[in-house]
Amino acid sequence: MRCLVAVKQVIDPYVHIRINKEQTAVIQENVKMAMNPFDEIAMEAALQFKEQGIISEVIAVSIGAPGVQETLRQALARGADKAIMVMSEKSYNPLSIAKVLAKISKQQEVDLVLMGKQAIDNDCNQTGQMLAALLDWPQATFVSKLQLESTSLIATREVDGGLETLKCKIPAVVTTDLRLNEPRVISLPNIMQAKKKPLTEISIEDMGLELNNQIATTTIQPPPKRKAGVKLNSVTELVDKLRNEAKII
Repeated sequence: MRCLVAVKQVIDPYVHIRINKEQTAVIQENVKMAMNPFDEIAMEAALQFKEQGIISEVIAVSIGAPGVQETLRQALARGADKAIMVMSEKSYNPLSIAKVLAKISKQQEVDLVLMGKQAIDNDCNQTGQMLAALLDWPQATFVSKLQLESTSLIATREVDGGLETLKCKIPAVVTTDLRLNEPRVISLPNIMQAKKKPLTEISIEDMGLELNNQIATTTIQPPPKRKAGVKLNSVTELVDKLRNEAKII
């Protein structure tokens, strides 16, 4: 069984986000980047299945500018067998990304696609579902527990009423949630070995796909600043403010 893991490069989650003066984009110049945390979990799941002998090959893929190569090298250092970098200076919406991943999935003849349920930069949570539709494969989303068999998978996902367990035929698309696993720490020897692993570069224009952005970002605004707290002298005063000022009781 061959597995494709889609990984996205995002701003490091511990970095303070800054917005440009026009409020049209997040500033990424000279900012530390990292692999999307949900995609780290997807990669870890694929590697664990490989160690169990269920998956024979793990292929990492990412789309973006040359700097994305760093994230793919991290995937190789974690244990991926090879990586595919789709070169593009533009940003694409989830449907266009799904089209690219669908074509690579067919070219690589993979049996399973793993990816995070969403990226922390845009929180769209759409690419996996759209990819499954384009491939006409079963899908399991928000997966917090995953078992692989020879021709099927069993996925547990958290829903409003508790836990839901699905059984899907393979090939399939799976999007991972935070509780699935804890990604491993990359060792220095693995980082050095990753430099020798194959990394294929493909221009997105050479893929022959019609990619049109149907969504345009108009404005990006920072969250409102938190107001200073007020020290109260009694419970009565607290209740009065909650009732007459906040109007929540």
